[in-house]
Amino acid sequence: MVDLKEKWVLITGASRGIGRLSALFLAEQGCNLILHSRTKEGTKSLVDEIQAKGVNAFSVSAELSNLDEVEAMLKAIDESGAQVDVILNNAGLQIAYRTDYLATPDEDYSKSFLINTIAPMKICYHFLPKMIANGFGRIVNTTSGIALEAEQAGYSASKAALNKVTIDLGFKLKGTDVIMSLADPGWCRTDLGGPNAPNAPESTIPGIVVGAFINDGKSGRIFGAQAFTGMTLEDAVKKAESMDAPY
Repeated sequence: MVDLKEKWVLITGASRGIGRLSALFLAEQGCNLILHSRTKEGTKSLVDEIQAKGVNAFSVSAELSNLDEVEAMLKAIDESGAQVDVILNNAGLQIAYRTDYLATPDEDYSKSFLINTIAPMKICYHFLPKMIANGFGRIVNTTSGIALEAEQAGYSASKAALNKVTIDLGFKLKGTDVIMSLADPGWCRTDLGGPNAPNAPESTIPGIVVGAFINDGKSGRIFGAQAFTGMTLEDAVKKAESMDAPY
């Protein structure tokens, strides 16, 4: 298991839900945090809470459907001097449930792909060269296990695309100490999942972040967070590293 103490971790969608829980868990491991939300005010109280734990943290903001704002956020992180070692692309959008799925509007796809595929990959592409040059990096992109639901086509297609590009790009990282993984939180009672979901957000810890701690050089795995519920981080990492990689 890799030690992430004092490493800088960028978490998108950190203001609430699973992103916030992930930030607090990583702060307990001694990580420094860069916390993204739509506005800096969204993570202000979280920054204060994390700094009280004795680690560094600061806020950044961007509307992920606006790639100019994403670019400005990346520039602000560069200018901060923080070396991003770990990325949790947690933020996502489940745009709608279309009962009349044959009338799915075009914008379900365009907006879903901007937020769920293009923005996270833009973040990956920005930091990957630096991670490779520094000889270390971990990226965990949040995916979804939704399948056979044409009612959520825009969302599921954008996550399938994220899976594909993460696995393909991870293949190129063989021989480096940069690892790309995917994490599926399961259906949780968050703003995205809604109140009828069977799983509490807390059930995603530590599985949602386990890909940040693996240390076997293997990219491309999809970690279902619910399979790690209740485990210690150490045991979760052992289980994760025992799973087959796709190549």
